[in-house]
Amino acid sequence: MTVTEQLSALGLILAHGDLHSLFQPIVSLSERRILGYEALTRGPSNSPLHAPIALFSVARNAGRLSELEQAARKSACRRFRELQLGGKLFLNVSPESLLEPSHQPGRTLKLLQDLGISPDQVVIELTEQAPIDDFSLLDTALHHYRAMGFSIALDDLGAGYSSLRLWSELRPDYVKIDRHFIDGIHLDAVKREFVGSILKMAKASRAQVIAEGIELVEELAVLIEMGVDLVQGYLLSRPLEQPPRDAHKLLPRLDGIATPLSEDSVDLSALLNEQPAVSQGTATAEVLEAFRAQANLNSLAVLDELAQPVGIVHRYSLSEALLKPFATDLFARKPISRLMSTDFLAVDIGQSLQQVSRLLTSRARQRMEEDFIITQHGRYRGLGRVIDVLKLITERKIQQARHANPLTLLPGNVPIQQCLTRLLQQGREAVVCYVDIDSFKPFNDLYGYAKGDEVLLCLAQCLNERVDPSRDFVGHIGGDDFLLVLGSTDWRKRLNHLLEDFQSQCRRFYHDEHLQAGCFVAHNRQGKREEFPLLSLSIGVVHLHPQSCAQLDASQLAGLASEAKRHAKAVPGYSLHILDTLSLSA
Repeated sequence: MTVTEQLSALGLILAHGDLHSLFQPIVSLSERRILGYEALTRGPSNSPLHAPIALFSVARNAGRLSELEQAARKSACRRFRELQLGGKLFLNVSPESLLEPSHQPGRTLKLLQDLGISPDQVVIELTEQAPIDDFSLLDTALHHYRAMGFSIALDDLGAGYSSLRLWSELRPDYVKIDRHFIDGIHLDAVKREFVGSILKMAKASRAQVIAEGIELVEELAVLIEMGVDLVQGYLLSRPLEQPPRDAHKLLPRLDGIATPLSEDSVDLSALLNEQPAVSQGTATAEVLEAFRAQANLNSLAVLDELAQPVGIVHRYSLSEALLKPFATDLFARKPISRLMSTDFLAVDIGQSLQQVSRLLTSRARQRMEEDFIITQHGRYRGLGRVIDVLKLITERKIQQARHANPLTLLPGNVPIQQCLTRLLQQGREAVVCYVDIDSFKPFNDLYGYAKGDEVLLCLAQCLNERVDPSRDFVGHIGGDDFLLVLGSTDWRKRLNHLLEDFQSQCRRFYHDEHLQAGCFVAHNRQGKREEFPLLSLSIGVVHLHPQSCAQLDASQLAGLASEAKRHAKAVPGYSLHILDTLSLSA
């Protein structure tokens, strides 16, 4: 297609407003609801400019980007209104179009007013495709949007030319992590570190993080474990002309997520207070009487006809609302839905204590005296108290520290035993790996304990980088012995990478002459000088199958792993020995 033909096609699209709007839901995991929808624009289906990349690229080169984006916003807002979608509408806007001299502020607000859409429902999502030269001018343009009631989101964080500076300068309400950092995050420790840093910065700047581009259950599991609450991607829903409206129909796909094997994987049963709830039609006077009757009642959940939470009433906020002159008389017969808060945290009883703790700390508006709602499959179960979460977290941290290895801080023998017990109880397929360093004692004797400790810390880091924290486990038995539990099907690939990582990382620990010779001389256990090969790993692997779980206990499983390790150590250099539980029981 020639440039002339492209310009002609663009002209026809703009002249006839021939654009189609698709919507992709953004889901709040904690509240089990759809926060809103990102509007995505497509050209005519029979046009070479149907794909958004081609469409917007041609408009940018033709100097008609602002005109196309305005037409796209008009199409999206009209369709959003026609479909009567709930939640927020995320509209993509490129910073360069806001800086064009032809850009006219106020047109989007006028459009929304004509359609009856409130500006506080709309999020302006900045998508950076070119370098930004004038931050102050962009800040001024966005100030107009904020003054009119719009929220601001920063798209593709980490991929743009200056996205971190944009975040710092503009202080957006939402930041969307670029798909590159979500893709394969369960296999990549560096990506997990990046996302962890984003979450810390978001907490400091009071921004909400949206992870977009999620396609795999394993990716979602890691993000949940890290405390990410707002998610978007093909795993939940593709962009559609008729998008889903019920988050509960999307969330059952989370059932495929494996339960973490860590000690924090216990559910929230210990936190559950089975407090009664009220319907959204309950009179305010009746709710007030319930608080008066129970002095220790801090909150009441408000439910819809399906027993799903739609709001919460806190004692202190209800009291403040009714302290105003004539307020009690005015609201007494009105439904509590008029005074309830829709800004509440709802967590499923199956979520881990660590996940809930992260969600609570990420909520800028969460107060210590406020309760949160506990659900099961979307239906109300009871309330939880923030103070109880903090107490349990503290107790578990003390417990973990007591049983952690003092050098690597990895779980020690007690949590290792607990992990193997949970693994057998869950009846999961997994591989249990006993990892041992060859030639470690003579290396330790020759190079000293400090250098030996560095090697152990190096191996601990290599192990951590090869696990999926949502379904795997790493423990330190003691000395140079480690235990690794992998629940992923690609475990062979991961173990091969582990061997390569350790071999590469260890090079920095040797003297040059030992590295060149490929060996070193040290005293053996009998006190005689002996030549030893450079450090290597022997890994004993037990391939555990679900049908074998009932026939084993944790001690027997650990014994099998130790036996497999002994076979591996009989082979010089890097070695792997696999015992299959099916062949053992045959």
